[in-house]
Amino acid sequence: MSNVGGWMQTVGAQWLMLMLTGSATYVALVQTASSLPVMLFAVFAGAIGDVVDRRRFLLVSQAFMLLAAAALGVLALAGLVTPWLLLALIFAVGSGGAMTASTWQTLQPELVSPAERPQAISLGAVNQNLARAVGPAIGGIVLAASSAGTLFLINAVTFVAVIGVIAWWRGDKPSTHVLPREHVGEAIRAGARYVMASPTLRVILLRAGLFIFFASLIWALLPLVAQSELRLGSGGYGLLLACVGVGAVVGAAVLPHLLLRTSAGFLLAAASFGLAAVAIVLAYVPLVAPVAVALVIGGFAWILALSVLNSAYQLMLPDWAKSRGMAYYLVVFQGGNAVGSAILGVVAQRLGFSSTLLVVAVGLVLGALVELRHRFQTIPPEELVSADEWSQPTLTTAALPGGPVMVTIEYRPCDGADAELLAALRDVRFSRRRSGATSWRVWQDAAEPHRIVEQFVVASWEEHLRQHERVSERDQKRLARIWAMTDPDRPPTVTHWLAAQPGRTAR
Repeated sequence: MSNVGGWMQTVGAQWLMLMLTGSATYVALVQTASSLPVMLFAVFAGAIGDVVDRRRFLLVSQAFMLLAAAALGVLALAGLVTPWLLLALIFAVGSGGAMTASTWQTLQPELVSPAERPQAISLGAVNQNLARAVGPAIGGIVLAASSAGTLFLINAVTFVAVIGVIAWWRGDKPSTHVLPREHVGEAIRAGARYVMASPTLRVILLRAGLFIFFASLIWALLPLVAQSELRLGSGGYGLLLACVGVGAVVGAAVLPHLLLRTSAGFLLAAASFGLAAVAIVLAYVPLVAPVAVALVIGGFAWILALSVLNSAYQLMLPDWAKSRGMAYYLVVFQGGNAVGSAILGVVAQRLGFSSTLLVVAVGLVLGALVELRHRFQTIPPEELVSADEWSQPTLTTAALPGGPVMVTIEYRPCDGADAELLAALRDVRFSRRRSGATSWRVWQDAAEPHRIVEQFVVASWEEHLRQHERVSERDQKRLARIWAMTDPDRPPTVTHWLAAQPGRTAR
């Protein structure tokens, strides 16, 4: 309900801005105002979602969004909205959404069993993206029958349902970890390290950024195409959005069957080609019937692409990094939406609709060709869970030491396994960084080449203890293969080095 309400609000805001200014730049800025808060706040909010009482955090954020949406509705009905006030209130509602978006992802492990998690993630992606397609269609119909202010108030009412569910929800399960909660800054850095050290996630983010940068402008310029090129009023615009909704419903229905028969990367490429064709039709075919058919295809391709991206990304995140990891996806996705809409909106103001939509089509095709070089990888969910095989390191004192910790592991490879061991260690560097290492290096003794030392640094002793908890089954298998390459009579030696704290010199 809330997702649908949010997209109804976007429709109302775009149409109201068109009536107030008639400017392509201002209409595109509506999408920028709703997406920009994610770029500004999502990473911070994702870290908060992992370290605070999520139930209270969600309640406060949803209440803020309700007030902002209600204020927008009341002012619109009173005829007091100006272009910049409209953008400011859309930004306020978007800020509340940015604060809560990634936190929702952390609830899934508590609401379903591990075996059902992939299906739950896919269902969540379909929910969000179906609302993204159906919401504008419903909003267009309501807009034709009433006004933008009515859409804003309907959106405000939908937050009541969300607040009611959160109030009913029992909240977090008691934590089984003995370590204290992370500080927000530490959580942000840990999430960034995980994403940057994951080639699988980086490929998904690259594909998502390229896709959304260009595809977002199709929806941002649709009200202008409806009014200027097709000579339609709000009712006709609503019918065009309904066509998008029809395509999205069909896409949501057939998506599970398509995923069983082909790869996620191929589906994303096909969706990109489909939306490129839609952009060409909108640019050069000023006839309502062909445009309506193209928008059905566009709705189908849109939900296909977004559901594939969302599901693929979420499934590659371990439980401890769900909220903060999703924050970076939202930054790329909504950032591409905001930046793409702003830049291409200015281009449309200068070059016109047709030339800009041609640029969009070319960009979508080129983005799809990235699949040839950067393919999606799939990691089974059971390989991302904690291995629970690492014993915690011990200290000779009860007090936790301050400063960073350096860990060295000395390996003595089996005869003839030097090159193979070094290659395996180069691969394991990503595992060390994902779990907490701030730096990593392998050394080979100049006088004794069969003596190899792996070295990595962690920010603190407490962070190193967390690192032990974050070693996944997949990481553990890599490490086990490395240890199997070592001389059984000279097993690896692990040493923990603490930052020296020399005493002050007396004066």
